[in-house]
Amino acid sequence: MNLSLDQLKADVAAKKIDTVVVGATDMQGRLQGKRIHAPFFIEDTIKNGTEGCNYLLAVDIDMNTVQGYDVSSWETGYADMGMSPDFNTLRYMPWHEGTALVIADFVDHHKDLISVSPRTILKKQLARLADAGMVAMCGTELEFIVFKDTFEEAWDKGYTGLTPANQYNVDYSLSGTARVEKLLRAIRLNMDAAGLTVESAKGECNFGQHEIAFKYEDALATCDNHSIYKMGAKEIASQQGCSLTFMAKFNEREGSSCHIHLSFRSKDGKPVLAGDAGDGMSKQGRAYLAGLQAHMRELTLLFAPNINSYKRYQAGTFAPTAIKWGRDNRTCALRLVGEGLSLRVENRVPGGDVNPYLAVAAMVAAGLDGIEKNLELEPIFQGNAYALETARIPETLKDARDLWANSAWVKETFGEDVQKHYTHMADTELDAFNRAVTDWERVRSFERM
Repeated sequence: MNLSLDQLKADVAAKKIDTVVVGATDMQGRLQGKRIHAPFFIEDTIKNGTEGCNYLLAVDIDMNTVQGYDVSSWETGYADMGMSPDFNTLRYMPWHEGTALVIADFVDHHKDLISVSPRTILKKQLARLADAGMVAMCGTELEFIVFKDTFEEAWDKGYTGLTPANQYNVDYSLSGTARVEKLLRAIRLNMDAAGLTVESAKGECNFGQHEIAFKYEDALATCDNHSIYKMGAKEIASQQGCSLTFMAKFNEREGSSCHIHLSFRSKDGKPVLAGDAGDGMSKQGRAYLAGLQAHMRELTLLFAPNINSYKRYQAGTFAPTAIKWGRDNRTCALRLVGEGLSLRVENRVPGGDVNPYLAVAAMVAAGLDGIEKNLELEPIFQGNAYALETARIPETLKDARDLWANSAWVKETFGEDVQKHYTHMADTELDAFNRAVTDWERVRSFERM
């Protein structure tokens, strides 16, 4: 359950809570921050927030300081930025004894939001949507693969030769999911106690692959919950002596997706997308979907931010390749599902490695642009989109980077600073990969070349 400040103060006085975790989301979608002694949080942090080095928005996945970012560098002295708690997100963190959690926004010394922060980018697009009289409702579906090895054992093995929790396809299998129910149940119960609305758990196709689903909420709350769940699931797995990964593509079998469901509603709760203009949609709904489709390629960087992300996009794997839309058609990048108030578009492009704030901000911006420009929606596609000659998801991070970096619409919509910042993030990953020697190269080349 979410906590009020009054309840937190009472819990701290009663010594029920002794630690408050303050976390803000970095470029990679990870919560970064501090564990603050609860009495100090009450006495000081509530009023003043806390601080973190501004390299938290300018490092790579290994936390290496990366030059070339405007927000942080040796030349600017790696100053602090503020971490301002959003008390609407305050909650118990039940998988850690005596602990509460709050999500923070990165702010400057004037308490203004840092523009390139993922949570800020989403807030800006949601504000634009609010000015247009609408709110965004959203749900994310994260898949992960569970291994019997601990995280430390997996590291020591170089993440090879790991033992998956299931050794065959357990998609919808009750007996297969029962093998890991101890872990799945712990995640479900702890997330419920942390204020997330749990729906269900099910097996997936890859060995040891599973999904836990949560009820949709407003877009910002969904992204906050997504980040908490992703961190919590790993921590709970570690507590049980196993590990799990949200990698988009761990091996040559099925990848792990993060399907994002998004719809717009009026401020009084009425559906915006549903109507009688065709295929169950309103005129606004059709324009919304047309906007998503029109901007999909230049926004792919925000849906698929890593080298590994692009390994998912293989024909016949339930990961999309064609930028088409269809009614309940899983071969399309955009799948229209639901009826009436529940009518929504499922974006099937993101993988488990996605930063939800960036991806949902992209979808809101594209959908709003479609509505504002009254874009025309192409006819519904029926059939196998994998076999179609049509516009496709970019094949590599380099392709997606170039589309993002050269888009005038991206610059206008998100700002030049955001466009430049995330172009540099892609450049950093590309440079790291281009310098790496992979196991694939060694296997092919050690003896036979």
